[in-house]
Amino acid sequence: MFFRSFFDQKLAHMSYLIGCQKTGEAIVVDPGRNLTPYFQVAKKEGFTISAATETHIHADYASGAKELAEKHNVHLYLSDEGDQDWKYAFADQVGATLVKDGDEFSIGGVHFEVMHTPGHTPESISILLTDKGGGADQAMGIFTGDFLFVGDVGRPDLLEKSAGSKGSAEIGAKDMFKSLQKAGDLPDDLQVWPAHGAGSACGKSLGAVPVSTIGYEKKNNWAFQIKDESEFVHELLESQPEPPTYFGMMKKINKEGPREKPEAAPRRLQSLKQLKEIVSDDVYVLDTRQAPLFAYGHMKEAVNISIEKSFTNWAGWLIPYDKDLVVVSYEEKLEEVLIALESIGLDRTIAFIDQKTIEQDVTLPMYKQVDVEEAYQAVQSEESVLVDVRNDSEWTDGHAPEAIHAFLGNIEENLDDLPKNKTLYVLCGSGVRSAIAVSVLQKHGFDHVVNVKGGFTAWVKADLPVTKDET
Repeated sequence: MFFRSFFDQKLAHMSYLIGCQKTGEAIVVDPGRNLTPYFQVAKKEGFTISAATETHIHADYASGAKELAEKHNVHLYLSDEGDQDWKYAFADQVGATLVKDGDEFSIGGVHFEVMHTPGHTPESISILLTDKGGGADQAMGIFTGDFLFVGDVGRPDLLEKSAGSKGSAEIGAKDMFKSLQKAGDLPDDLQVWPAHGAGSACGKSLGAVPVSTIGYEKKNNWAFQIKDESEFVHELLESQPEPPTYFGMMKKINKEGPREKPEAAPRRLQSLKQLKEIVSDDVYVLDTRQAPLFAYGHMKEAVNISIEKSFTNWAGWLIPYDKDLVVVSYEEKLEEVLIALESIGLDRTIAFIDQKTIEQDVTLPMYKQVDVEEAYQAVQSEESVLVDVRNDSEWTDGHAPEAIHAFLGNIEENLDDLPKNKTLYVLCGSGVRSAIAVSVLQKHGFDHVVNVKGGFTAWVKADLPVTKDET
C-alpha cells in the first residue's frame, strides 16, 4: 500500500492519496480544489487516480471532488447520511456511490469501511482503512475528517452560525458526544488521520501534530475526558470563535459542486492608469504585498491581505463573492495567489498588475506605523482613538481601557461606530490583522489611520494599561 498526506498551510487542510501497489489504483481522501499535487505524486509513483471520497460537505475550502469526477473520470464515494438539507446535489449527475454507516468499498487491495460520526455536521462520516492487499485483517487507521482532530473535536455550531440552521449547534454537540463514545470503542493503536491541523477554524484548539492514535486521544484529548453529556455540550459550545463569513458560501458551493474554474488567465495591466480605469463599485482591488510595502504606497481603493499563512482566511472574510477581482502581486507569485483564492471559490480574478508597477509611483497614499508607546501617548488626547480588531475571546481576555472593539472580520459592518474626524490607531495581536484593517478603513474613507506595530503582545510587554471584561 502507498500512503501520502498533503498539507495546505493556508487552509490548514490535510488530504490523502492512498494507492494499491498491486493494481496501480489510487484514491484521494478529502481532495482540495487544486488537484495538481495529487496527480503529480500519482504520476511519479505510477498510480492512476480512480476514486475519491469525502468525509463531509466541507465549509472551509472548495472541494476538488466534482472536478475529479467530471474531468478525470474519477469515481466518487460520498456520504448519504444526514437529512435532506445536507445531501450532495451533484451526486447523481456524476454517478457517485452514496455510502452510509457500515458500508464498505475497495480500491484494489485497500479496503475502506464507513462509520457515521455526526456532530460537526449531520452527514459527517469517518473512514476506516485496512490494507487487505498487504495481508492485514484489521484496520490500520481512520480518516476522521472534521470529527476528531489531534487534541480537539470539530465544532458543531457552523451550520447554525454560517448556514442559518437554527438550533443545530446543540443537536450537533449531542451527536458529537455519541460519536466520541463510538470512537472510544475502536482499537487504541488505530491511527487517526484528520482533515485539519492547527490554524483551522473548524475547531477551537487543534494540535499541530498531523497524526495521532485513538489511544493517545482517549488519554489526552479534552473531549474524551468529559463523561457527562450536558457538561460536554456546554464545554464544546462555550467560546467557539466567530466562523469566517465565507463558510456559509463554501457549504453551498460544495453541496452543489464548485463551478468550473476559468481557463483564461487574468489580463495583465501595464500601468497604474489602466488599473484606475477599471476600478469601480463592481471591482475589488486586492493588494497581496507585505504590509510594510503596502504602507509605503498603495491605491486607496485596495485592501491589503498579504499572501502569507492566513491569506485565505482573511480573503474569505473580506472579499465579496459577487465582484470581479484585480490583484496586485509579483508576477512570480500570481499563480500562488490565484490557487489560494480558487481554493475558497473566489474565481473572478479578471486582471492583475505587477507590484513593481505600483511601487514606482511615489505619489500614492501611505499610512503611518508606530510602536505601542507612541500609540498609547497619542490616544490620551481627544483627537485620537485606539481601535482593537482582535476577536471576541482575545478582547475579553484583556484589552486597553481606552480601546474601541471592532473585530476585523466584521469591521465593514460596523464602520458607523468609528469616528472619521479622529485619528484611529489600529491594534491587533501582533500587527498583521491591524495592517489589513488599516487598508479596509482607508478604502472606506478614513483618512487618518495608523497601524500599531507589535499589537497587543507588544502592548502587554511594554506594561501599558490592560483591563478585562468581567462579563
